[in-house]
Amino acid sequence: MRAPRPKAAIAAVAVAALAVAGCAESDREEGSSGSKKDTLVFGVAGDPKVLDPSLASDGESFRVARQVFETLIRAEDGGTKPSPGLAETWTPDATGTVWTFKLRSGVKFHDGTDFDAEAVCVNFNRWYNAKGLMQSPDVTAYWQDIMGGYAQNESEDLGESLFKSCTVKDPTTVDLAFTRVSSKIPAALMLPAFSMHSPKALQEHQASDVTGTAEDIKYPTYALEHPTGTGPFKFKGWDIANKTLTIERNEEYWGDKAKLKTLIFKTISDENARKQALRSGDIQGYDLVGPADVEPLRGEGFNMLTRPAFNILYLAINQEGNPKLADLKVRQAIAHALNRQALVDSKLPPGAQVAVNFFPDTVEGWNGEVTRYDYNPDRAKQLLAEAGATNLSLKFHYPTEVTRPYMPNPKDLFELLSADLQAVGIKVEPIPLKWSPDYLNATTSGSNHDLHFLGWTGDYGDAYNFIGTFFDRKKDEWGFSNPALFAQFKDADSTADPAARVEKYKAINKSVMDFLPGVPISHSPPAIVLGKDVTGVTASPLTDERFATAEFKS
Repeated sequence: MRAPRPKAAIAAVAVAALAVAGCAESDREEGSSGSKKDTLVFGVAGDPKVLDPSLASDGESFRVARQVFETLIRAEDGGTKPSPGLAETWTPDATGTVWTFKLRSGVKFHDGTDFDAEAVCVNFNRWYNAKGLMQSPDVTAYWQDIMGGYAQNESEDLGESLFKSCTVKDPTTVDLAFTRVSSKIPAALMLPAFSMHSPKALQEHQASDVTGTAEDIKYPTYALEHPTGTGPFKFKGWDIANKTLTIERNEEYWGDKAKLKTLIFKTISDENARKQALRSGDIQGYDLVGPADVEPLRGEGFNMLTRPAFNILYLAINQEGNPKLADLKVRQAIAHALNRQALVDSKLPPGAQVAVNFFPDTVEGWNGEVTRYDYNPDRAKQLLAEAGATNLSLKFHYPTEVTRPYMPNPKDLFELLSADLQAVGIKVEPIPLKWSPDYLNATTSGSNHDLHFLGWTGDYGDAYNFIGTFFDRKKDEWGFSNPALFAQFKDADSTADPAARVEKYKAINKSVMDFLPGVPISHSPPAIVLGKDVTGVTASPLTDERFATAEFKS
């Protein structure tokens, strides 16, 4: 899952979203004092953006969505490969452009309505026929990343839609047609953004009625108070003021029912505060454990789970705002100036690695033969001199009040890399900004940013999900246009033969590292910790942990 796109402010809904005011605290007390522990409070680093995953791109929104909603295809437990979800099977036709999905029968949404083929088409047609602000990249980011466009595009930046149509064959059989063969299908349908919603709830709560402006997006009540899926938990209440979101067991779930009665996500932005809340028993687990805390907490008996390193931290270089950054030699100088190994050794958890490509070597298409930019300050100074950039001054944005799986302490990382840049003569103007919405707005839109950190946790095990998301078209984050590179992506994505496609991804990785739109920094294995008496959760490289199987030891 991605570093989130720019998030619109939700202050206006602070009161409206108190669906069950005070429920989180009372549920926690009941669960901890009863004869059987059935309430788990889990600490998270940030608030979700919205509760409708179709309108989200951030990890905290998706964490909630994965418990409440389900997709046609889901990732295997603890892995990245597709496995049955609401669809039991999926089969392509001879052209590879029409996929037939056989659906589970007897599944109901949380409002009691049936999940069937018609419901699938209602959902896909909702996304495909999006209008107005629903076409904003801040609102339907994943639809644009995967499908490209809509039935009627309202922006010249949008292309032809990959999705073509949805056809009901019978109540448990549906055909999804696409305009071309794509490496994204069917794996991308595992994404929470493609979760199935109750058609009745979508209509009743005007789920597509996104209003406001591009700078101040207003989300409908469905996205804040009435998320209605088929998952093992159902929404109970979001107390924004007290930073708690409560979901409860779906007693009518079609599969194995959740072992917990109540699951509460509590936002605690400070890493040390999360740790102390765990030790005091206020929470029974949290995500994004600091690298220095992994072994001490494990030694104290807490249940430490380490995810495989399925992410990338990168330094983005924006070529549009500062003309010097459009010079390849300047970008090469920046890359050679950075002591990435020292950063990995001193600031990241055990098992972290310096990145060679913009995705880890566990993904097919990784290429160890690309151009490498080893730490070489003398070479950096030489390149700056050759480019006539010896007095280069750059604005370096970094986020505050946040911890991400690929970025445990942004300020520490900034200080290290900033010192490296200054050591070769580059003047650095620090620009610290609150993660959401300030930092995300500043770095993924416009051109008033030179350097910044961002990263990505993979959504599924395909190279395009990493590098295609970053570089397959012009984006404000990077500020470049490279038609030849864009054409390589289009060719690879439409290549049906997997082996041939892997070779094309290797070639793209070489092109990317020759062009050097940014510097891949590292891959980290982030940790998640649970209470000493909590079991049943499997760490996921996709951060797709499922709490329906969590339970307290008796």
